[in-house]
Amino acid sequence: MKSNPATPALDDITGNAPRHGSAGEVFGAFLKLGLTSFGGPIAHLGYFRDELVTRRKWIDEAGYADLVALCQFLPGPASSQVGFALGLLRGGPLGAFAAWAAFTLPSALLLLLFAFGAASFEGPAGTGLIHGLKVVAVAVVAQAVWGMARTLAPDRERASIALVAVLIVVFAAGSIGQIAAIVVGGLAGLLLCRGGPAPTVGHLTFAVPKRVGIISLALFFLLLFFLPAISAALTSQGLALFDSFYRAGSLVFGGGMWFCRCLRQRWSGPAG
Repeated sequence: MKSNPATPALDDITGNAPRHGSAGEVFGAFLKLGLTSFGGPIAHLGYFRDELVTRRKWIDEAGYADLVALCQFLPGPASSQVGFALGLLRGGPLGAFAAWAAFTLPSALLLLLFAFGAASFEGPAGTGLIHGLKVVAVAVVAQAVWGMARTLAPDRERASIALVAVLIVVFAAGSIGQIAAIVVGGLAGLLLCRGGPAPTVGHLTFAVPKRVGIISLALFFLLLFFLPAISAALTSQGLALFDSFYRAGSLVFGGGMWFCRCLRQRWSGPAG
């Protein structure tokens, strides 16, 4: 990925790049997604594809697949990273912030309202309602996975890599299993996918100076290594809470389920 603000955000195979949008356009698109997207990160990736790739043509299929693969390789919830990157591609830094805010705020506000009304969900009626919502979430995630699978694993080789990755993360729980799946997937792709047809050449260009990237990477590792010591020395509950979420976001790859598991181990002991 290059860092040249003068270069179009995405060059397609014809040489014509989609026009840049405004932060307001990005905010409107992601606000719609934030109000209508249910499920976890995998489901969100499916919603992003339908709305921003298929309908709005902000990015092509090959570019979106590359972006998803990159965000799965990075620690933290993949859908948040993909949304942030799509906003950055379309509207620059303000577009990135607009995408994050518009997609996150609706669920945060609704979660706050549900927290205030949590007592009303007791009894058989409340238990049945919550159970029904959990079952529906499975269907939403399954639909998104199926839609992405047809694009990302269209042949036997790539479908096999995906299946092996699933088995690794199922039987080797935790960060070790996720990192192992990433390493095995990369090596398998190097061995099995080099003989296929040449991929469509397009490149993503983020208007972020190299210096900003280096500073951000340095801050990431400084906070990861020194924040626990600072939190313990200051005995601040707020700082300890920030440290817990930061470490969970820094060490968990893929979707939000592993993030929730990491937080549960931190605050409630080992998960059963």
